[in-house]
Amino acid sequence: MAISERVFGSFRRKPKEPRGRLTNLERHETRWGLLFLSPWIIGFLVFILLPTLATLVFSFTDFNILHVEDTRFIWFDNYTRMLNDPIVTQSLVRTLKFFVMAFPLAIIIPIAISALLNSENLRFRRLFATLFYMPYMVPLVSAVLIWGGFLNPATGWMNKFLGSIGIQGPDWLQSTTWVYWALLIVGLWSNGNAIITTLAGMESVPRELFEAAKIEGAGAIATFMNVTLPMVSPIIFYNLTLASIGLFQYFLEPYVLFAQAGDPGGSTLFYPMYLFQNFFQFQEMAYGASLAWVLFLIILAFTAVWFGLRRFWVYEAERE
Repeated sequence: MAISERVFGSFRRKPKEPRGRLTNLERHETRWGLLFLSPWIIGFLVFILLPTLATLVFSFTDFNILHVEDTRFIWFDNYTRMLNDPIVTQSLVRTLKFFVMAFPLAIIIPIAISALLNSENLRFRRLFATLFYMPYMVPLVSAVLIWGGFLNPATGWMNKFLGSIGIQGPDWLQSTTWVYWALLIVGLWSNGNAIITTLAGMESVPRELFEAAKIEGAGAIATFMNVTLPMVSPIIFYNLTLASIGLFQYFLEPYVLFAQAGDPGGSTLFYPMYLFQNFFQFQEMAYGASLAWVLFLIILAFTAVWFGLRRFWVYEAERE
């Protein structure tokens, strides 16, 4: 019998009991709850749902904000145009390429740092946790501008440091090869939220599970793989889902560093950047709306895959 099966023996799932009708007290509390939620519900309907549905309608038209009166339905012409637009394919390939590079780091690094911070032998754990979280609180635009100076090939500290140890620093921001690594370095700066949530999950693992694993003769690595990771798998799943959505919507960092040009050589013209160009630079809002809905469907498909695979690796204890 595997260690994890013996350790989790007391966490067997129990069937849910069917609930009856709501009592008067529960109905009263529900009404008050909806009343307090109503500002958020109204804001969601007015500022999120209705504009989202409007973009869906626009995607089937030739809508142009400068010529609203001439708007007419062209149905699937915008989507057909996307199939013949080489920039759509190129920008999507760039987005997927960066996704493949950044996604493992966005998951593995928070787990690794959280495991180190969760070590009982580490002094000043709270101080280190605070320091890792602090960059997440810095406005991203300011942080990206600072990183742009830090990675400057001529005056940046990164290349000065590499030069001090005899390494010729690359042109981080003007090389089609190194620019992706530069963006990865900038992205790691804002991993504080994933680190803190993973660390909180690790600290909430019941101590008796570690004691049971120790009795079974499990070492540190076996305990981490068979106890810690399964218990924090819901949080890993949460971070995994957010990372997927964020990487497909990756926009702000390349926009701040390179504006709308997609430099160097178009290598940072990711799909969201091309969507932004069509909306605000080319004023082709109907076509931009079509691009936005295709991006939504891609993100929805990836999210559905993660949720479909969830039952194979995410541990969920049944609550009493």
